[in-house]
Amino acid sequence: MADNSEVLARDGDKGDMARFFATWVRHPIAMGAVAPSSRAYCRMMVEKATTELDGPVLELGPGLGAVTRALLEKGVDPARITSIEYDRDFADALKTRFREVNVIQGDGFDLDKTLKDQGATRFAAILFAIPIVSMAQEKRQALFRQYFKRLLPGGNLTQLSYMWSPPVRPVEGVFTVDSSDIVWNNIPPARVWIYDQDRRGTDRANEGNA
Repeated sequence: MADNSEVLARDGDKGDMARFFATWVRHPIAMGAVAPSSRAYCRMMVEKATTELDGPVLELGPGLGAVTRALLEKGVDPARITSIEYDRDFADALKTRFREVNVIQGDGFDLDKTLKDQGATRFAAILFAIPIVSMAQEKRQALFRQYFKRLLPGGNLTQLSYMWSPPVRPVEGVFTVDSSDIVWNNIPPARVWIYDQDRRGTDRANEGNA
């Protein structure tokens, strides 16, 4: 675990509420939230993510950095974290607040284009906080299929969502879905959805090659 006390000491969240609501007024649907996620909710997301694995950590839709801060509070080395934020103002604010984190202003739905790595980078964990409820279920599943190609063995994807049923239904042989307990200290109360690699697909493939 990294000692991130100096990084955290430099960070300040004054004005975050005003920034959030200013952006919400301009783009309420794109924001996908009625209030910033609480610290308890962000900590739950980080607790459920497989950050203990060796390898980089990918954060999609960091906003103003509530989950980023929770990652740092857990002791994740900031050099491991890549945060992709679509909103330019939010991305600029993150670059100022967390200089050691690799903040990229870009499209979290198209990792190949945004990361410019031809799909080579594999992540220990993906933390997902981009609104997708307007997408058809098939498109959500296709998107998560692409994300799971980016995970190291044993890595998972965690999602912040207010939905009471899985926002993305499991895909056999690719990923399963579970949830955390309800985090009541959030507006509104919500769960963290946890998508794990479905090892049954790998096991069947290995049996076929035996």
